Amino acid sequence: MSNASLIRQAFAEGNGIFRLAPAWVPRSFCIPGRRIKLHPDDYYALGGVRGGIDERWLGSTTPADNGPLTGKNEGISHLVTPNGKLVPLSEAVNELGAELLGKRIWNKYGCWPVYSKFFDNLGPLPHHIHHREQHAKLVNQRGKPECYYFPPQLNNHNGHFPYTFFGFEPGTTSEQVRECLVNFTKGDNKITNLSRAYRLEVGTGWDVPPGVLHAPGSLCTYEPQFASDVYAMYQSLVDDQIVPESLLWKDCPKDKIGDFDYLLEVIDWELNVDPNFVQNRFMRPVPVKPLTAMRENGYEEYWICYRSQAVSAKELTILPGRTAKIRDHGAYGMIMMQGHGKLNGMPLETPSMIRFGELTFDEYFISENTAESGVTIINQSSTEPIVMLKHFGPQNPELMQ
Repeated sequence: MSNASLIRQAFAEGNGIFRLAPAWVPRSFCIPGRRIKLHPDDYYALGGVRGGIDERWLGSTTPADNGPLTGKNEGISHLVTPNGKLVPLSEAVNELGAELLGKRIWNKYGCWPVYSKFFDNLGPLPHHIHHREQHAKLVNQRGKPECYYFPPQLNNHNGHFPYTFFGFEPGTTSEQVRECLVNFTKGDNKITNLSRAYRLEVGTGWDVPPGVLHAPGSLCTYEPQFASDVYAMYQSLVDDQIVPESLLWKDCPKDKIGDFDYLLEVIDWELNVDPNFVQNRFMRPVPVKPLTAMRENGYEEYWICYRSQAVSAKELTILPGRTAKIRDHGAYGMIMMQGHGKLNGMPLETPSMIRFGELTFDEYFISENTAESGVTIINQSSTEPIVMLKHFGPQNPELMQ
Protein backbone atom coordinates (compact mmCIF):
# COMPACT_ATOMS: atom_id res chain seq x y z
CA MET A 1 0.00 0.00 0.00
CA SER A 2 1.36 3.43 -0.93
CA ASN A 3 2.09 6.08 1.69
CA ALA A 4 -0.76 8.17 0.28
CA SER A 5 -3.19 5.29 0.82
CA LEU A 6 -1.84 4.65 4.32
CA ILE A 7 -2.20 8.34 5.18
CA ARG A 8 -5.84 8.41 4.06
CA GLN A 9 -6.58 5.15 5.85
CA ALA A 10 -5.09 6.48 9.10
CA PHE A 11 -6.97 9.76 8.69
CA ALA A 12 -10.29 7.96 8.15
CA GLU A 13 -9.83 5.44 10.97
CA GLY A 14 -8.74 8.20 13.36
CA ASN A 15 -11.68 10.43 12.31
CA GLY A 16 -9.33 13.28 11.53
CA ILE A 17 -6.74 12.52 14.23
CA PHE A 18 -3.22 11.19 13.65
CA ARG A 19 -1.25 9.36 16.31
CA LEU A 20 2.38 10.51 16.22
CA ALA A 21 5.64 8.77 17.14
CA PRO A 22 8.22 10.60 19.31
CA ALA A 23 10.71 12.66 17.30
CA TRP A 24 14.02 12.92 19.20
CA VAL A 25 16.63 15.52 18.20
CA PRO A 26 20.27 15.71 19.40
CA ARG A 27 22.35 18.88 19.67
CA SER A 28 26.13 18.60 19.55
CA PHE A 29 26.58 21.72 21.73
CA CYS A 30 24.14 20.69 24.50
CA ILE A 31 24.16 18.46 27.59
CA PRO A 32 20.80 16.74 28.22
CA GLY A 33 18.89 17.71 31.35
CA ARG A 34 17.31 14.21 31.38
CA ARG A 35 13.75 15.38 32.03
CA ILE A 36 12.01 14.43 28.77
CA LYS A 37 11.36 10.82 29.82
CA LEU A 38 13.94 9.18 27.57
CA HIS A 39 15.55 6.08 29.08
CA PRO A 40 18.85 6.96 30.83
CA ASP A 41 20.78 4.68 28.44
CA ASP A 42 19.37 6.41 25.35
CA TYR A 43 20.33 10.08 25.67
CA TYR A 44 23.32 9.36 23.40
CA ALA A 45 21.52 6.78 21.26
CA LEU A 46 22.77 8.41 18.04
CA GLY A 47 26.40 8.31 19.17
CA GLY A 48 28.63 10.73 21.01
CA VAL A 49 29.61 12.53 17.81
CA ARG A 50 25.99 13.65 17.38
CA GLY A 51 25.74 14.95 20.94
CA GLY A 52 23.08 14.28 23.55
CA ILE A 53 19.36 14.13 22.85
CA ASP A 54 17.90 17.11 24.66
CA GLU A 55 14.93 17.90 22.42
CA ARG A 56 11.71 16.18 21.41
CA TRP A 57 9.95 17.85 18.49
CA LEU A 58 6.14 17.85 18.51
CA GLY A 59 3.72 18.02 15.59
CA SER A 60 6.65 18.93 13.37
CA THR A 61 7.04 19.02 9.59
CA THR A 62 10.28 20.98 9.98
CA PRO A 63 13.63 19.22 9.44
CA ALA A 64 16.30 19.83 12.07
CA ASP A 65 19.43 21.63 10.88
CA ASN A 66 22.22 19.78 12.64
CA GLY A 67 24.95 19.99 10.04
CA PRO A 68 26.30 17.30 7.69
CA LEU A 69 25.55 14.41 10.09
CA THR A 70 21.83 15.23 10.32
CA GLY A 71 19.74 12.09 9.81
CA LYS A 72 17.01 11.66 7.23
CA ASN A 73 13.77 13.31 8.39
CA GLU A 74 15.42 14.32 11.68
CA GLY A 75 13.02 16.59 13.56
CA ILE A 76 10.01 15.58 11.46
CA SER A 77 7.13 13.89 13.26
CA HIS A 78 5.85 10.60 11.86
CA LEU A 79 2.28 9.36 12.00
CA VAL A 80 1.63 5.77 13.03
CA THR A 81 -0.45 4.13 10.29
CA PRO A 82 -2.87 1.23 10.91
CA ASN A 83 -0.30 -1.36 9.77
CA GLY A 84 2.34 0.13 12.06
CA LYS A 85 4.36 1.85 9.33
CA LEU A 86 5.68 5.32 10.17
CA VAL A 87 5.02 8.03 7.58
CA PRO A 88 6.37 11.60 7.81
CA LEU A 89 3.74 14.10 8.91
CA SER A 90 5.04 16.35 6.12
CA GLU A 91 3.81 13.78 3.58
CA ALA A 92 0.41 13.70 5.26
CA VAL A 93 0.20 17.51 5.07
CA ASN A 94 1.07 17.44 1.37
CA GLU A 95 -1.44 14.67 0.70
CA LEU A 96 -4.38 16.12 2.65
CA GLY A 97 -3.74 19.86 2.53
CA ALA A 98 -6.83 21.77 3.64
CA GLU A 99 -8.54 18.54 4.76
CA LEU A 100 -6.00 18.40 7.59
CA LEU A 101 -5.03 22.02 8.22
CA GLY A 102 -8.14 23.89 7.09
CA LYS A 103 -8.39 26.32 4.18
CA ARG A 104 -7.17 29.33 6.18
CA ILE A 105 -3.75 27.83 6.94
CA TRP A 106 -3.36 25.80 3.76
CA ASN A 107 -4.27 28.59 1.32
CA LYS A 108 -1.89 31.06 2.96
CA TYR A 109 1.09 28.85 3.76
CA GLY A 110 0.75 25.62 1.77
CA CYS A 111 2.27 23.77 4.75
CA TRP A 112 2.03 23.36 8.52
CA PRO A 113 4.01 26.51 9.40
CA VAL A 114 4.67 25.84 13.10
CA TYR A 115 5.85 23.13 15.47
CA SER A 116 6.64 22.79 19.14
CA LYS A 117 9.37 21.04 21.10
CA PHE A 118 10.59 20.10 24.53
CA PHE A 119 13.98 21.71 25.08
CA ASP A 120 15.82 20.03 27.95
CA ASN A 121 19.35 21.31 28.58
CA LEU A 122 21.28 20.86 31.82
CA GLY A 123 22.84 24.31 31.57
CA PRO A 124 22.17 27.59 29.75
CA LEU A 125 22.43 28.11 26.01
CA PRO A 126 24.58 30.84 24.47
CA HIS A 127 23.08 34.27 23.85
CA HIS A 128 21.72 33.73 20.35
CA ILE A 129 19.28 35.09 17.82
CA HIS A 130 16.64 33.80 15.43
CA HIS A 131 16.53 35.83 12.25
CA ARG A 132 13.66 38.00 11.13
CA GLU A 133 11.96 37.17 7.84
CA GLN A 134 14.04 39.54 5.72
CA HIS A 135 17.33 38.01 6.88
CA ALA A 136 16.12 34.40 6.96
CA LYS A 137 15.01 34.67 3.33
CA LEU A 138 18.61 35.34 2.29
CA VAL A 139 19.48 31.75 3.24
CA ASN A 140 16.19 30.22 2.03
CA GLN A 141 14.71 29.95 5.50
CA ARG A 142 11.86 31.54 7.43
CA GLY A 143 11.98 33.94 10.31
CA LYS A 144 11.43 32.32 13.67
CA PRO A 145 9.17 33.70 16.40
CA GLU A 146 9.01 31.38 19.39
CA CYS A 147 7.36 31.12 22.80
CA TYR A 148 8.32 29.41 26.06
CA TYR A 149 6.33 27.63 28.75
CA PHE A 150 7.87 25.73 31.67
CA PRO A 151 5.65 22.69 32.45
CA PRO A 152 5.63 21.63 36.11
CA GLN A 153 5.55 17.94 35.10
CA LEU A 154 8.96 18.18 33.39
CA ASN A 155 10.79 20.32 35.94
CA ASN A 156 11.56 18.04 38.85
CA HIS A 157 14.93 19.84 38.95
CA ASN A 158 15.98 23.28 37.75
CA GLY A 159 19.23 22.37 35.99
CA HIS A 160 22.40 24.37 36.51
CA PHE A 161 21.18 27.87 35.61
CA PRO A 162 17.41 28.58 35.74
CA TYR A 163 17.81 32.14 34.47
CA THR A 164 17.44 33.48 30.93
CA PHE A 165 19.18 36.52 29.50
CA PHE A 166 16.97 38.55 27.15
CA GLY A 167 18.11 41.36 24.88
CA PHE A 168 20.31 44.17 26.19
CA GLU A 169 20.18 46.67 29.01
CA PRO A 170 18.49 49.92 27.89
CA GLY A 171 21.23 52.31 26.82
CA THR A 172 23.44 49.61 25.31
CA THR A 173 25.04 50.82 22.06
CA SER A 174 25.68 48.99 18.82
CA GLU A 175 29.39 49.77 19.22
CA GLN A 176 29.46 47.82 22.48
CA VAL A 177 27.77 44.83 20.88
CA ARG A 178 30.02 44.99 17.82
CA GLU A 179 33.10 44.85 20.04
CA CYS A 180 31.78 41.65 21.65
CA LEU A 181 31.22 40.08 18.25
CA VAL A 182 34.71 41.03 17.04
CA ASN A 183 36.11 39.38 20.19
CA PHE A 184 34.22 36.12 19.57
CA THR A 185 37.36 34.07 18.87
CA LYS A 186 39.34 35.48 21.83
CA GLY A 187 37.67 33.38 24.53
CA ASP A 188 34.79 34.89 26.52
CA ASN A 189 33.38 37.79 24.50
CA LYS A 190 31.29 38.85 27.55
CA ILE A 191 28.19 39.75 25.56
CA THR A 192 25.88 38.87 28.46
CA ASN A 193 27.56 41.69 30.44
CA LEU A 194 25.35 43.91 28.28
CA SER A 195 22.19 41.90 28.99
CA ARG A 196 19.84 41.19 31.89
CA ALA A 197 18.97 37.76 33.31
CA TYR A 198 15.50 36.88 34.59
CA ARG A 199 14.80 34.04 37.01
CA LEU A 200 12.54 31.47 35.37
CA GLU A 201 9.30 30.44 37.06
CA VAL A 202 7.69 27.05 36.52
CA GLY A 203 4.16 27.35 35.13
CA THR A 204 4.83 30.63 33.30
CA GLY A 205 6.36 31.57 29.94
CA TRP A 206 7.88 34.18 27.63
CA ASP A 207 7.32 35.48 24.12
CA VAL A 208 10.51 35.75 22.03
CA PRO A 209 10.10 37.54 18.69
CA PRO A 210 12.71 37.04 15.96
CA GLY A 211 15.59 39.47 16.20
CA VAL A 212 15.68 39.28 20.03
CA LEU A 213 18.85 37.89 21.59
CA HIS A 214 18.22 35.32 24.31
CA ALA A 215 20.27 32.83 26.32
CA PRO A 216 17.71 30.26 27.52
CA GLY A 217 18.13 28.99 31.05
CA SER A 218 18.05 25.42 32.25
CA LEU A 219 14.36 24.77 32.96
CA CYS A 220 12.84 22.15 30.68
CA THR A 221 10.84 24.19 28.18
CA TYR A 222 7.82 23.65 25.94
CA GLU A 223 8.52 25.82 22.87
CA PRO A 224 5.81 26.53 20.28
CA GLN A 225 7.53 28.26 17.35
CA PHE A 226 7.43 29.02 13.66
CA ALA A 227 8.60 26.26 11.32
CA SER A 228 12.27 27.15 11.05
CA ASP A 229 15.59 26.13 12.57
CA VAL A 230 17.36 29.39 11.71
CA TYR A 231 19.74 30.84 14.33
CA ALA A 232 23.17 32.29 15.08
CA MET A 233 25.13 32.16 18.34
CA TYR A 234 26.46 35.56 19.47
CA GLN A 235 28.08 34.35 22.74
CA SER A 236 31.47 32.64 22.55
CA LEU A 237 31.66 30.98 25.99
CA VAL A 238 28.78 29.57 28.01
CA ASP A 239 28.83 27.25 31.02
CA ASP A 240 32.62 26.93 30.55
CA GLN A 241 32.15 25.61 27.01
CA ILE A 242 33.59 27.30 23.91
CA VAL A 243 31.04 27.94 21.16
CA PRO A 244 32.43 27.19 17.66
CA GLU A 245 32.88 30.28 15.50
CA SER A 246 30.92 28.51 12.76
CA LEU A 247 27.77 29.02 14.86
CA LEU A 248 28.35 32.78 14.92
CA TRP A 249 28.08 32.79 11.13
CA LYS A 250 25.38 30.12 10.88
CA ASP A 251 22.59 31.12 8.48
CA CYS A 252 24.65 34.08 7.28
CA PRO A 253 24.80 34.63 3.48
CA LYS A 254 28.19 33.60 2.12
CA ASP A 255 29.00 37.13 0.99
CA LYS A 256 28.32 38.41 4.53
CA ILE A 257 30.54 35.98 6.46
CA GLY A 258 33.09 38.09 8.33
CA ASP A 259 30.85 41.18 8.16
CA PHE A 260 30.17 42.13 11.79
CA ASP A 261 27.95 45.01 10.70
CA TYR A 262 25.62 42.48 9.07
CA LEU A 263 25.35 40.63 12.39
CA LEU A 264 24.24 43.92 13.95
CA GLU A 265 21.61 44.35 11.22
CA VAL A 266 20.05 41.01 12.22
CA ILE A 267 19.27 42.44 15.67
CA ASP A 268 15.89 44.11 16.23
CA TRP A 269 17.33 46.94 18.27
CA GLU A 270 14.05 48.40 19.54
CA LEU A 271 12.87 45.10 20.98
CA ASN A 272 16.23 44.24 22.52
CA VAL A 273 16.49 47.43 24.58
CA ASP A 274 12.78 47.67 25.43
CA PRO A 275 12.62 49.08 28.99
CA ASN A 276 9.23 47.32 29.39
CA PHE A 277 10.48 43.94 28.25
CA VAL A 278 8.85 42.01 31.11
CA GLN A 279 5.52 43.78 30.72
CA ASN A 280 5.51 43.07 26.97
CA ARG A 281 6.99 39.55 26.84
CA PHE A 282 6.31 37.66 30.11
CA MET A 283 3.25 35.37 30.14
CA ARG A 284 1.26 33.96 33.03
CA PRO A 285 -1.49 31.49 32.11
CA VAL A 286 -4.84 33.12 31.28
CA PRO A 287 -8.14 31.17 31.53
CA VAL A 288 -9.75 30.56 28.13
CA LYS A 289 -13.22 30.96 29.68
CA PRO A 290 -14.53 31.70 33.19
CA LEU A 291 -13.13 29.03 35.50
CA THR A 292 -16.44 28.25 37.22
CA ALA A 293 -18.13 27.45 33.91
CA MET A 294 -15.25 25.26 32.73
CA ARG A 295 -15.04 23.32 35.99
CA GLU A 296 -18.78 22.63 35.87
CA ASN A 297 -18.12 20.96 32.51
CA GLY A 298 -15.22 18.88 33.83
CA TYR A 299 -12.17 20.78 32.68
CA GLU A 300 -9.90 23.81 32.95
CA GLU A 301 -8.11 25.41 30.02
CA TYR A 302 -5.56 28.22 29.90
CA TRP A 303 -3.77 30.18 27.24
CA ILE A 304 -0.07 29.69 27.98
CA CYS A 305 1.37 31.30 24.81
CA TYR A 306 -0.69 34.20 23.56
CA ARG A 307 1.42 37.28 22.76
CA SER A 308 2.49 36.18 19.26
CA GLN A 309 0.24 36.06 16.20
CA ALA A 310 2.60 33.48 14.64
CA VAL A 311 1.93 30.65 17.10
CA SER A 312 -0.11 30.05 20.25
CA ALA A 313 -0.62 27.32 22.84
CA LYS A 314 -3.02 26.12 25.54
CA GLU A 315 -2.82 23.89 28.59
CA LEU A 316 -5.90 21.69 28.98
CA THR A 317 -6.79 19.82 32.19
CA ILE A 318 -9.59 17.24 32.38
CA LEU A 319 -10.60 16.80 36.01
CA PRO A 320 -10.42 13.33 37.63
CA GLY A 321 -13.22 11.00 36.62
CA ARG A 322 -14.76 13.53 34.23
CA THR A 323 -15.53 13.62 30.52
CA ALA A 324 -15.40 16.81 28.49
CA LYS A 325 -15.99 17.76 24.87
CA ILE A 326 -13.45 20.38 23.80
CA ARG A 327 -13.73 22.52 20.67
CA ASP A 328 -10.92 24.52 19.11
CA HIS A 329 -10.74 26.86 16.12
CA GLY A 330 -7.93 25.31 14.12
CA ALA A 331 -5.72 22.27 13.68
CA TYR A 332 -3.26 21.57 16.47
CA GLY A 333 -0.62 19.23 17.78
CA MET A 334 -0.97 17.93 21.33
CA ILE A 335 1.24 16.20 23.87
CA MET A 336 0.22 14.49 27.12
CA MET A 337 1.81 15.74 30.33
CA GLN A 338 -0.13 13.81 32.97
CA GLY A 339 -2.84 11.19 33.38
CA HIS A 340 -4.51 8.64 31.11
CA GLY A 341 -7.83 8.16 29.33
CA LYS A 342 -9.37 8.36 25.87
CA LEU A 343 -9.39 10.92 23.05
CA ASN A 344 -12.36 10.24 20.73
CA GLY A 345 -11.91 6.61 21.74
CA MET A 346 -8.14 6.59 21.10
CA PRO A 347 -5.78 5.77 24.00
CA LEU A 348 -4.22 8.61 25.99
CA GLU A 349 -1.24 7.66 28.12
CA THR A 350 1.53 9.59 29.83
CA PRO A 351 4.65 7.39 29.85
CA SER A 352 7.12 7.76 32.68
CA MET A 353 9.99 6.42 30.54
CA ILE A 354 10.46 5.94 26.78
CA ARG A 355 13.09 3.92 24.95
CA PHE A 356 14.60 5.47 21.83
CA GLY A 357 12.53 4.20 18.89
CA GLU A 358 9.62 3.12 21.07
CA LEU A 359 6.06 4.16 20.19
CA THR A 360 3.75 5.92 22.64
CA PHE A 361 0.14 7.05 22.99
CA ASP A 362 0.99 10.53 24.27
CA GLU A 363 1.11 12.61 21.08
CA TYR A 364 -1.56 13.33 18.43
CA PHE A 365 -2.29 15.77 15.62
CA ILE A 366 -5.91 16.93 15.30
CA SER A 367 -7.33 18.23 12.01
CA GLU A 368 -9.23 21.49 11.84
CA ASN A 369 -12.63 19.91 11.14
CA THR A 370 -12.27 17.51 14.03
CA ALA A 371 -11.05 20.28 16.34
CA GLU A 372 -14.02 22.48 15.45
CA SER A 373 -16.51 19.60 15.81
CA GLY A 374 -14.99 18.88 19.20
CA VAL A 375 -13.00 16.02 20.70
CA THR A 376 -14.36 14.00 23.60
CA ILE A 377 -11.78 13.34 26.30
CA ILE A 378 -12.45 10.80 29.06
CA ASN A 379 -10.34 10.86 32.20
CA GLN A 380 -10.22 7.25 33.38
CA SER A 381 -8.58 8.08 36.72
CA SER A 382 -10.62 8.97 39.79
CA THR A 383 -7.67 10.77 41.38
CA GLU A 384 -5.31 12.19 38.74
CA PRO A 385 -6.10 14.91 36.19
CA ILE A 386 -5.34 14.60 32.49
CA VAL A 387 -3.07 17.47 31.46
CA MET A 388 -2.10 18.14 27.85
CA LEU A 389 -0.42 20.95 25.92
CA LYS A 390 -1.69 22.06 22.49
CA HIS A 391 0.04 24.26 19.90
CA PHE A 392 -1.76 26.08 17.08
CA GLY A 393 -0.84 27.77 13.81
CA PRO A 394 -0.72 31.49 12.99
CA GLN A 395 -3.55 33.95 13.67
CA ASN A 396 -5.56 31.61 15.86
CA PRO A 397 -9.16 32.84 15.34
CA GLU A 398 -10.08 32.27 18.98
CA LEU A 399 -7.11 34.29 20.23
CA MET A 400 -7.70 37.06 17.70
CA GLN A 401 -11.27 37.70 18.95
